[in-house]
Order: sequence, then C-alpha cells, then structure tokens
Amino acid sequence: MDTHKLQGSIGTSASLALRLGQAIFSAASLLFMCLNVSYYSYSYPPFCFLVATMSFVTPWNLGLAVIDAFSLLVKRSSHQPGILPYLVGVDWVLSFLSLATACSLASATDYLIASGGSPYCNWNMCRRYQLSAAMAFLSWILSLASSLFNLWLLLPTVYLLHL
Repeated sequence: MDTHKLQGSIGTSASLALRLGQAIFSAASLLFMCLNVSYYSYSYPPFCFLVATMSFVTPWNLGLAVIDAFSLLVKRSSHQPGILPYLVGVDWVLSFLSLATACSLASATDYLIASGGSPYCNWNMCRRYQLSAAMAFLSWILSLASSLFNLWLLLPTVYLLHL
C-alpha cells in the first residue's frame, strides 16, 4: 500500500474532512465558552486552559485544511519529508492538550454543579460549559484520528533513517 495515498493522512479528502471537523468543533467549543460569559468566570483555570488550547487548535486545523484542499485541487501530494515530523509532533501535542482541556473543563463544571454552583456559574452557564467540553472532546477524537494517520505515514520514514 502506498503510504502517500493512505486515507486520513495529509493531502487526502479524509484528512480535509478530519481537519474541518476539528476546526468546527474547536471553534464551537470556543464560541460556547466565550459568548455572554462574565469576566470572573475565567478565574477558574480549566476555563482559561480551554480557551487558550482551542485558540491554538482552531487556526492550526484551518491551516492544514487549506493545505489539504490545495493538495486535492492541484492533485499533488503535499508530503514534505522534513516537515512531516513537525506536523505529527504538533498534532500529538494539540491532541493531548485537547483531551486535557475537555476533561478538566468537564470535571470542573460537574464540580460546580454538584456544589451548588457559584455566582458565575448558574444553571445556564454551567450547561454551556458542559457543551463546550463536549465540543472539545469531539475535536479531540478527530484530532486523535488524524494524528494516528499521520504517525502511520511517518513510521516508514523513521524506519528508513535507522537503516
């Protein structure tokens, strides 16, 4: 099997779909987190952590979606051997950060709901935070999938370097 045609790896239609899905879910997570929120809500570190992480995830995935779309449009592979390790590394880092933010926001929100909330986390706001955590988790699932596909594409390169 030609690794350059592995569906899900960079430059394929599946990769474009994964990247657009990640960008949409991370932007939705940011939107639910930032709309109509008081300034004091960000005194909770998981809330700040989610906003910071999704602020990196959204443009990263939009940029890679543009590269995928361009590769599909010109029908050329966008594989650059020197760039692929960096792409895989950033994908993995952002994937783990997305999982960490989704889990920390969900647990902090559940704690606030169980403890009776706070003045800055009424019932509607806490539900919005839970929805934001769910969108971050969905973004992480797609990020993990694209990270695994690109790692699979990188493995033959790493193996050849050790020969």
